[in-house]
Amino acid sequence: MAYAAAAGTSYQPVTAPPGVLALQRALVWLAGATGAIVFIEPSPYELVTLTACVVFFGTGVRMRLVFMPLLFALILLNIGYSIGAIPFLDRPEVMNWIFTSWYMAITVIFFAMVISEDTEARLDMLRRGLIVGAMIASISGVAGYFHLVPGGYDLLTLYDRARGTFKDPNVLGAFLILPALFALQSVVSDRFGKAFRNAIAFCIMALAVLLAFSRAAWGGLVITAAFMLALMVLTSRSPKERSRIIVMALIAVILAAALLAVLLSFDSIAEMFKQRASFDQSYDEGRFGRFGRHILGAQMALEMPFGIGPLQFHTYFPEDTHNSYLNAFMSGGWISGVCYPALVFVSVIMGFRYVFVRVPWQRSYLAMFSAFLGTVGESFIIDTDHWRHFWMMLGTMWGMYAAAERYRANSAPPVSAGTSAAS
Repeated sequence: MAYAAAAGTSYQPVTAPPGVLALQRALVWLAGATGAIVFIEPSPYELVTLTACVVFFGTGVRMRLVFMPLLFALILLNIGYSIGAIPFLDRPEVMNWIFTSWYMAITVIFFAMVISEDTEARLDMLRRGLIVGAMIASISGVAGYFHLVPGGYDLLTLYDRARGTFKDPNVLGAFLILPALFALQSVVSDRFGKAFRNAIAFCIMALAVLLAFSRAAWGGLVITAAFMLALMVLTSRSPKERSRIIVMALIAVILAAALLAVLLSFDSIAEMFKQRASFDQSYDEGRFGRFGRHILGAQMALEMPFGIGPLQFHTYFPEDTHNSYLNAFMSGGWISGVCYPALVFVSVIMGFRYVFVRVPWQRSYLAMFSAFLGTVGESFIIDTDHWRHFWMMLGTMWGMYAAAERYRANSAPPVSAGTSAAS
């Protein structure tokens, strides 16, 4: 893969030697691909991101002033978690949770710094890596569900739901949304050959999302895809491009509906689909159901400034919080409870600001922002605070914010002395 053209038209010349540049981009690709393999610990993603941190810091990466608020919020968030964990430091699972939280914070800063430079090429490598990882996870999950792997059903499924290379079907479905959006973008905007290949990839990922039987993932894929396509229409550069997106999107909807109808003709799939699609779930209802716990937990949060500590919510209630914002209050008290939603929603507000900024990586930005926004919404009904891909998206978003500002500054026409004097 050659990025000479990208580098040649970049707003900031890439000064690293070609070999170093290739290594950096390869590590970004590898981080995206290994993000889908997390059923073993330490996962390949941890090993790759740790290696990438060493390589990037050794070969040159910048900590920009614009990332200081992000760094400050992440430090405060994890200080709150660490304070809340003090009474439980003798418990290995709590210590592991704290270390994981700090590590996720490091990956946010890492991706922000990395994506803020050589942005177009590194984003493309991340996109490619995510799609490869998603295909591995999707094919594994589908193959396991249909007993295509001898002895692999128990490994690749959980409770008759596809989980692929993840521990939890819900996380598989959530992870697949971003690469599925990347594939869908190609389907509606690229030439036939590339669009056809990505259409196949999208169908496989969508099938895996369906077989994960995660209501949040189903809704997330549909809503984020519709949101992203709407943004693509609004930001299209010509009526012809706009018409193509709309027509191809309609065709995709028709084909997806046909595929769903075929799959629901299988009794086992139809029965599980009916069961999972129901809004009348026992664990959602009642005083101690999902939403009842949210109300009771919020009342506790107001009375406990230091929270109850990480992984302690289930000692008070039948299940975990299933709400990342409430979990921040419960795990880290008021410090984390304020910092977490502030960090997330400030990032969302900033994200809307850059939707219409014309940058070479605008298409990738729209997919990333749509998936990130979907995860932010999903965080109200599920615990997403240790999802690796969520923190990767957060860091990548901040990296794109910084890159967009520099791109705009360098693209603005220079103000001549005569113009300045006249004004």
